[in-house]
Amino acid sequence: MTWENGSLPFIILLWLYDRMKKDNIQGISNLDLSDVDFLSILSDLDDGIIIADCSGTIVFYNRQQARMDGFEIREVMGRKVTEIYNLDADTSKIMQCLGSRKAIIGHLFFYQTANGRVVNTIHSVFPLMKNGQLIGAICIVKDYNILDKTIASSSRLISHDRPELGNGTRFTFADMVSGNEKFLHCLKTARMAANSPSPVMLYGETGTGKEMFAQSIHNYSSRKERKFMAVNCAAIPENLLEGILFGTSKGAFTSALDRPGLLEQTNGGTLFLDEVDSMPVNLQSKLLRVLQEKKVRRVGSLNELRINLKIISTINREPRQAIADGILRMDIFYRLGVVFIHIPPLFERPDDIDVLTRHFISKLNFILERKVKALSPEVEKLFKDYHWPGNVRELEHVIEGAMNMVGDEKIIHIRHMPPYFIHALDAGKTGEGRSRKVAYPREIPESAPSAPEPGMLPEPDTLISRTKEIVREEKEMICDSLREFRGNISRSARKLGISRQLLHYKMKKYNINRKDYQ
Repeated sequence: MTWENGSLPFIILLWLYDRMKKDNIQGISNLDLSDVDFLSILSDLDDGIIIADCSGTIVFYNRQQARMDGFEIREVMGRKVTEIYNLDADTSKIMQCLGSRKAIIGHLFFYQTANGRVVNTIHSVFPLMKNGQLIGAICIVKDYNILDKTIASSSRLISHDRPELGNGTRFTFADMVSGNEKFLHCLKTARMAANSPSPVMLYGETGTGKEMFAQSIHNYSSRKERKFMAVNCAAIPENLLEGILFGTSKGAFTSALDRPGLLEQTNGGTLFLDEVDSMPVNLQSKLLRVLQEKKVRRVGSLNELRINLKIISTINREPRQAIADGILRMDIFYRLGVVFIHIPPLFERPDDIDVLTRHFISKLNFILERKVKALSPEVEKLFKDYHWPGNVRELEHVIEGAMNMVGDEKIIHIRHMPPYFIHALDAGKTGEGRSRKVAYPREIPESAPSAPEPGMLPEPDTLISRTKEIVREEKEMICDSLREFRGNISRSARKLGISRQLLHYKMKKYNINRKDYQ
């Protein structure tokens, strides 16, 4: 295959002509494609374009693909796909398409170039046919902007943590992986709210990506060059939280120093208040005044400082219930929840499980130096049936645990699954074989969430009953583990697949004393 006179070769024209006919474009029979310069169009597209012949030799490579990969076009032309990328016939999407003669559409793909650049993309590859014979493949590449940095060696193990963006964040909206209508609506709402000064409140279970949303909103806004500061209101003791937020003035209390609080330090940027419903009610009242007056006063000081910052907050429980329980002030909810975004849990968007699974496998193949292609049908069914109490975070950890055990195999089987995941499945199976909601490693709400759309979830009474049953199961699992290891926290936590800190928290929640098991 060669390029002549600045136009696509005849075989590509035939392919495009055939695609247009299949799309039933009106008047196609009167459209003459022979003089259309498709090459210049493909060269200027925002998406990357690679066309290879049936041997995998690159015959076209546009400017956008060159920018993504960090190559000059002349360096790539005429070379094999497997020379340009650290891929082989089994892992290259182009080579897979050439081998199967089937289109690959919308696959998340994490790859590394021969010059060391790491790129995460969405790949679509189509076979090119002429008179029933395969003559090549065209690959359309969208830059997903997950990881765009150069590393020194292809064998170097990179961290799971995103690289810092220099403003206290690691994530942007480009890092959000979903094809679900509900989730995409959340993304649209978040983008629209980014440049508004109005506060944003995020409501969702543990592991749904609330902090990713918060950081992405900041990086989509005009404040992105300024600081993003996060504070977990549930993790800081009540007597320290006020000083951390508002700052202190020398002499306010013993050993107090003049120190700016987070509200003052973040002036001009974004303050992320995680689990604001865990903030003491009296402190919520003081925060409300700051939001209304746009002024902050340090503890022990009479001076006020005018501030301008975006507030993004999260809550883990349904807001009306939190207000009814007296842990969230109604006025602070209305002030912080001007833009309210309910991030759906993973079990409400099962169509995302396949998308996320492919994404995590692609990413972890590079990080762990594996060549995993897919899940076995049995594991796929388990993933579809499981309730994912830990949501997207749990899905990633389960896949990572399995890929540590998979070795040189290319398919993930049940035997590769982490023990706690299998334990949760066994403990939660119903008569229909569907896994009920098991509480690791998330915090279970004490009451049912707000009424869903008709037909989307069980009725509230059913959901409350199910939640109580899950809480009972969780408590029993903790007690069984402590009994087995005679109150040893470390060994019990390892068996349950959670951290020591989380186990301590849950023991306190359920009033479990480890001395009873020693």
